[in-house]
Amino acid sequence: MNNVINCLVNHNKYINSKLREVSVEEGLAIAEELFQILDERGDGIGLAANQVGIDAQVAVVNVREPLVLINPKYISKDNEIVYGEGCLSFPNHVIRTKRYRDIIISTEQEESNWYFSGTEENSDGKSGWDKGNMKQDQELRLLEAVCVQHEMDHLMGKTIHNREVKLEPTKVEKKVGRNDPCPCGSGKKHKKCCL
Repeated sequence: MNNVINCLVNHNKYINSKLREVSVEEGLAIAEELFQILDERGDGIGLAANQVGIDAQVAVVNVREPLVLINPKYISKDNEIVYGEGCLSFPNHVIRTKRYRDIIISTEQEESNWYFSGTEENSDGKSGWDKGNMKQDQELRLLEAVCVQHEMDHLMGKTIHNREVKLEPTKVEKKVGRNDPCPCGSGKKHKKCCL
């Protein structure tokens, strides 16, 4: 069985390559191996074939339920968000990325599209869920949507580093006080010049 390649230490020739499309049969066999690797490691919620050195558009996600993505494609992406992500290929690194809260995808093995959303569910108070469980479910659904996007990126040769959002430092402008030199350049105190 293959292992996850640590890209900080070892070369992975597939990590930045768009992977080849595969048949459903081949994809399911690869997915089974990916789930075994995730299960053995016990520290991940998703894994793409290229992370273990396999050239195939296959990934697995296991947040709310086990999902297999074979040759997945986006149908739509809505509601941009910033999210902190880690990756088994880049251990101990968390990167702030640009993702989408709501996505619809298609996969090779399913006839219908899959919808993932981290939006709050509409509740009229008749549900048996208490507020804590609803919040936890919303967080899991958002995590699942982000994880699907993360794994789909891997299949296209992109990593969290390609989606990194750099925070711009905020420039704080100093206010001119009444007794400071006037910014107009007159040399007079501000209270006597441009007020």
